Amino acid sequence: MKTSKLIFIALIIISQQVFTQRIKDIAYLNSDHTEQVIGYGLVVGLAGTGDSYRTQFTMQSITSMLKRFGITVPQTDVRTRNVAAVMVTASLQHNFKPGFKFDVIVSSLGDATSLLGGTLLMTPLSAINGEVYAMAQGPISIGGYDFNTYTGNRVARNHALTGRVPLGGVLKENLPQNTVTNNELSIFLKMPDLTTSNNVALAVNDKFGQNTAISVDAAEVRVKVPADKQNDVISFLAELESLPVQTDYVAKVILNERTGTVVAGNNVQIKPVSITHGSLNITIRNYPFVSQPGAFSSGTTAIVNNAIPYVQQDSTNTIAIQGASNVQEVAAALNSLKVSPKDIIAIFQALKEAGALVAELVIM
Repeated sequence: MKTSKLIFIALIIISQQVFTQRIKDIAYLNSDHTEQVIGYGLVVGLAGTGDSYRTQFTMQSITSMLKRFGITVPQTDVRTRNVAAVMVTASLQHNFKPGFKFDVIVSSLGDATSLLGGTLLMTPLSAINGEVYAMAQGPISIGGYDFNTYTGNRVARNHALTGRVPLGGVLKENLPQNTVTNNELSIFLKMPDLTTSNNVALAVNDKFGQNTAISVDAAEVRVKVPADKQNDVISFLAELESLPVQTDYVAKVILNERTGTVVAGNNVQIKPVSITHGSLNITIRNYPFVSQPGAFSSGTTAIVNNAIPYVQQDSTNTIAIQGASNVQEVAAALNSLKVSPKDIIAIFQALKEAGALVAELVIM
């Protein structure tokens, strides 16, 4: 009796590790597609951290913009550090309708040092066919800062040359549409996997009848619209995308070196390994002093920056990890090292090279 109870408990744990998701959460239909748009614009309102006069295209853009407002200024007279040239990008779903608002990504193009506090001016966004579908404008959120002093000191957090304008984009034109033809459509998995693709086909056939769907490869499942659903395709698509499917994906660890973010999937494992990690911290500080010439000498007063480096080496204790079979144990093992997210990224890369990390490493 005791043995059967243990088996029952074990089955509960296994069933909790099986993940079921709707088709709409793991895949998209061939009638759904994403259109990437891009544009060139200007960011104003920077506190002296914009492009310098050496960035000629920024100066040219400023004079061209002012000319549209009836103000003519020679390009050689433009000396502003409050403006930066940027590229604006976004991804749009074809279901978006004119008037829909979306986020846009703003990235510096010249030699600006920070986009903190800037505002993106009205920027047209066009697709690969050259047609303008949307406009973008608004204040930029960068989630960090980068301050420099004239003596050379610098304090920075995260990346200050790329930001986001929340709901700053507005769709102006309908995107190209892909409709269902010949009563057939395809389901494309966002993360191709043979097991998940087969599970999608099985779920569709169970719901709408055999031979309704067939798995073509790890990424595509072809579906025929049933005869009794052909007069109401939208209702059929709604039922189709809401079907629950058992998913099975490759274990991955996502590393974002820009922000120091580390995300590990549930199936990530680490084999027994010993880790020794230590980092060298170098800080350079300026101590300016004034050099005063002697009386009746022909010398002049000068200010000299005396830059002194400071070096600090972290402790390099060796820690043995007796393996980790799930994400909780991986997190506990890495926390035992007491290192920063930046160091964890380096450790994951070393574990992958050593063959101790059982997961795909994705570096953003």
